[in-house]
Amino acid sequence: HLRLVESGGGKVQPGGSLTLSCTVSGSTFDTLDYYALGWFRHGPGPEREGVSCISIRDSTRYYAPSVKGRVTISRDDAKNTVYLQMNSLQPADTGVYYCAPAYCWDYALGYTDFDSWGQGTQVTVSS
Repeated sequence: HLRLVESGGGKVQPGGSLTLSCTVSGSTFDTLDYYALGWFRHGPGPEREGVSCISIRDSTRYYAPSVKGRVTISRDDAKNTVYLQMNSLQPADTGVYYCAPAYCWDYALGYTDFDSWGQGTQVTVSS
């Protein structure tokens, strides 16, 4: 049973940094039925927003325009973990961050049929 656990959130001041982690269990990256993992966030609005994604088969990465230049996604295959390093955080980055399987191109991120979302990790950017 595939499970993803997010961690690393917290409260920071504007301009601060955080690194989020997403650890996969129930599968390794080599045997995962999905080709990419993505980070999504749910802010004050009703919609969940795709933030970034990374292929687990090649070097494809995507960053949403709202975070491009401030965020770096990476993966550690040995640890079955995907990271999201976030710098120059702004109040608009506040929300619950989730990781999940995704469709990932260098120009877009898409949702899969995966429906076992985790609890997410809260990021709060406030002075």
